[in-house]
Amino acid sequence: MPKIVTVAQMRAIEKDADATGLSYAQMMENAGKAVADAMVKRLEEIKGRFVLLLVGSGNNGGDALVAGHYLAEAGAEVAAYLIKPIPGEDPNLARLVERGLEIDIAEKDRGGRKLSAQISKADAIIDGLLGTGFELPLRDSGKKFLSDVNMNLAKRSEAPFILAVDCPSGLECDTGEIAGEALHADLTVTFAAAKPGLLRFPGGGYVGEIQVANIGIEEDQKELAKVNLEIASADMVRAWLPERPKDAHKGTFGRVVVVAGSINYPGAAALAGLAAYRVGSGLVTMAVPGNIQGLIAAKIPEATWIVLPHELGAIAESAVDVLGQELKGTTALLIGPGFGQDPSTAAFLKRLLSDQAGIARGSIGFVGAEGKTSAEVGNLPPCIVDADGLKLLKKMEGWEQRLPSGSILTPHPGEMAVLTDEPKAAIQADRVESVRKWAKQWGHVVVLKGAFTVIAAPDSRATVLPFATSALAKAGTGDVLAGAIAGFRAQGVGAYEAAILGAYVHAQAGIYAAQILGSEASVLAGEVAETIPYVMSEL
Repeated sequence: MPKIVTVAQMRAIEKDADATGLSYAQMMENAGKAVADAMVKRLEEIKGRFVLLLVGSGNNGGDALVAGHYLAEAGAEVAAYLIKPIPGEDPNLARLVERGLEIDIAEKDRGGRKLSAQISKADAIIDGLLGTGFELPLRDSGKKFLSDVNMNLAKRSEAPFILAVDCPSGLECDTGEIAGEALHADLTVTFAAAKPGLLRFPGGGYVGEIQVANIGIEEDQKELAKVNLEIASADMVRAWLPERPKDAHKGTFGRVVVVAGSINYPGAAALAGLAAYRVGSGLVTMAVPGNIQGLIAAKIPEATWIVLPHELGAIAESAVDVLGQELKGTTALLIGPGFGQDPSTAAFLKRLLSDQAGIARGSIGFVGAEGKTSAEVGNLPPCIVDADGLKLLKKMEGWEQRLPSGSILTPHPGEMAVLTDEPKAAIQADRVESVRKWAKQWGHVVVLKGAFTVIAAPDSRATVLPFATSALAKAGTGDVLAGAIAGFRAQGVGAYEAAILGAYVHAQAGIYAAQILGSEASVLAGEVAETIPYVMSEL
């Protein structure tokens, strides 16, 4: 699985690889070939397309030169523009010279006329200027050069495709901090492992799509194997999709009970239930206040219903007595979407998670990936707690012990701040370490929502999603996410894996919905749920 490593860790990984037989030269060759392959895949027809290499003096400049060789071999028209002279004996530059390709050097380009001419006609640009070792601030010469590049790009009526080698120039690969002159990439091809700065803002807004390329370093390589921070990928989550045997029945794929909704937020329950069905749950049961059941029943006719007592439009404390008798056979319990924070609902949740609840003990005892049954806490199945459910947990002493093992919490940064009593800014400043710390302390999987969603397990494993889209910055999308995670959890997927799988499918569904509609701004939460099948079909 692709990892996320710091620049220092990457140097140690490369050093160890070189010492064990994979030379630096071979790694560079593999990196350049990967860049060329990515470019060929992105351009509809590579033959005759003009690709401009922007070449720095570091290793990623070498990677760009290697890529140029393979692109020329594939039929592209290639030219290189060097920010500084490179020694004539450089083998990667020599291959381009032997091919008769145009090589220009910044110090010989008076007035930047050649740079302007090359950018004006480029179909694509490979940014190999500043490498992973770049640290702010930019030197004056670097500022001027990047400013000139951006100025010439701005003159274009149609922008060329820009591929960044390892990190876009002007972005600190560890921190995600950027220079004002940083280049925007459409695709960043990073090698062996992703770098943290690609997955943090403001730099995350400059990377485009992220692709982690294999340069010959094996996953079990000593230094790489030590890393327990991963970046989610299609290959990763595909392996966790539940099997769909031909002789299955609805019980094969689990039962989700969605405890959600109030008079002010009736749609949250429907969105969560629909998402749980769309990811493959066999049965979704909606446990909602009686006063909203009629409002949402038509939105999800496939569901069964538990009609709960209510007070002033919110779930009443006495609803525990009704719900507790209906949980037999439940394999995941989603709590919180659209709850509101009415005192009666707070009392309901407290009773539900206490030993006082009259839970039907039947055949619950769900066994998850952790190898523990839900009998530890009043025979509740694994819980997914979202939205107002999280805020109500905070009011309950010892809530983390009350939740069954294998449960999942899905806060956004504001809810995380409420749960932890930490400033939201501090949480956002180091999302990975914050989630790791609290997942370990609470003993449950935590999903910190937002751009580049982070998922952490109690054993310190963590995964970052390589997605950031404003399509999901809309009311109700969190309910869809919670339902998707609950749906996978109900099918027997482990807590950590279900959280990653649900978050991955949800993010891709948001991106796909925006592509269909032609606008991220126009995407509604229901459309995210409706595009889940298209994402599932491509995994």
